[in-house]
Parts: sequence; structure tokens; C-alpha cells
Amino acid sequence: MERNHGEQPFALVMRKFNLKPHEIVVAASVPITHKLIARACKGRWLTPHSRDLVCDALNRATGKVHTLGELFNYQ
Repeated sequence: MERNHGEQPFALVMRKFNLKPHEIVVAASVPITHKLIARACKGRWLTPHSRDLVCDALNRATGKVHTLGELFNYQ
């Protein structure tokens, strides 16, 4: 199973909203790590639960609603 998927749309959304990883970590409703955000941006495969946490934190940080399909190009 391939675990590296290249830069993800998640990273593009972060740049669009001019967000730093720390801002997403702070916005999360549950504790997440900066390492998780870095892995999400780089395209390292994340578990479905981790993707949900990242998506929720990004939605809280931006005030917009993004779906997993918009943020990650793998399932």
C-alpha cells in the first residue's frame, strides 16, 4: 500500500487562508499535534480518524465547511 501521496489539497487550502500549522492545532476541538498537520500537508497516509480531526480543525480555523474529498486526494 502506498503511503506517500504528495502534497494534498489540504495544504493549498491552508495557503489560501494564510494559515500556519499552529493556528490549526489551536483551533482543534481535541488535542492534535503539529506533526499530524505536517503529515497531512505532505500527503503521508492518515487514518480516517486522523483525517476527520484535521478536517474539523481546518473548518474551525477557517469558519468554512470543507469535506474530506476536498482536502485529501486519497481515501
